[in-house]
Amino acid sequence: MSQADEAGQGGPLDSILSQWRRARPDIDASPMAVCGAIWRAAERVRLGVGRNLIGEDLDFAGFDVLMTLRRQGEQGGSLTPSELAKDMMLSTSAMTNRLDRLEKRGLIARQADPQDRRSLRIVLTPDGFALIERLVVSHVATEAALISALSPAEHEQLKALLAKVAAGEGE
Repeated sequence: MSQADEAGQGGPLDSILSQWRRARPDIDASPMAVCGAIWRAAERVRLGVGRNLIGEDLDFAGFDVLMTLRRQGEQGGSLTPSELAKDMMLSTSAMTNRLDRLEKRGLIARQADPQDRRSLRIVLTPDGFALIERLVVSHVATEAALISALSPAEHEQLKALLAKVAAGEGE
């Protein structure tokens, strides 16, 4: 599919808008084209990033936990389950399920917090650290390839525009 088709210029999204103009001329369906383009781009990114995880027995959820821990420091710092949940915008129950799966695989460990005996710290195991060290390189390369059609200025512009959409400005 050409970039024009993906952007909806003469492609499926324009066709959909044309159909809506005929079916409901009383409404402006143009937001559908913008949201449709966002959905299609997000799906392309999701699939591209997912291909990077094939063969690793790791889902997006687990990958996100490992990435969050790794960016805490050179050997992957430690965070409490609550800190992880907050950083990843998850409920603590969703975080517990992710941590259970990763611990079972030997990729993370729960350790007593030396500052507070009632609390636990989550750390990467050597296996978890080695896995995420390898995956982060291919992950960044995958993401770079996915947005390679954009210039650096367009990266910044798109990031700013999507941030406005994510923040709900204008609602």
